[in-house]
Amino acid sequence: MTDEVRTGGCQCGAVRFRIHGKLGRPSICHCRMCQKQFGNFFGALVAVPTEGVEWTHEEPSYFQSSVNIDRGFCARCGTPLTYRQPGRLEIAIGAFDDRSDLAPQIQVNYSVRLPWVEKIFEAPILDDPDYYRRQEQIISFQHPDHETANWPQQGLKL
Repeated sequence: MTDEVRTGGCQCGAVRFRIHGKLGRPSICHCRMCQKQFGNFFGALVAVPTEGVEWTHEEPSYFQSSVNIDRGFCARCGTPLTYRQPGRLEIAIGAFDDRSDLAPQIQVNYSVRLPWVEKIFEAPILDDPDYYRRQEQIISFQHPDHETANWPQQGLKL
């Protein structure tokens, strides 16, 4: 096992993880179960060394989505976190604190993808300074993208 350590967790900070060791190949999955789990066009996941997973706060809750697949999520805030099958665990790429080097390298279940998914980045880009100014005024209660010494159970309320 390498000395590499990665951290991450859910939106509210109740479920946090630390991964010791080398990650597997990042991927996106187009299957309907991943679409539903993530509430999105696909699920983005990366395999983690099962013996290197440390849940540093609460552990995920699980929903058994098929005969041999469990999907983990935070019971408090609903963040989708894991895809678990016998002998293998994958964690949602978006749940990692640092995602910069986790670009998907392969697509899974490509034949059942939404037919328009390849064209979504051809859509026009919103160029409205007022919209972005309003976005900057939002106060987020989400856990920051780093470890904290103490994070309130219900998030940060200012």
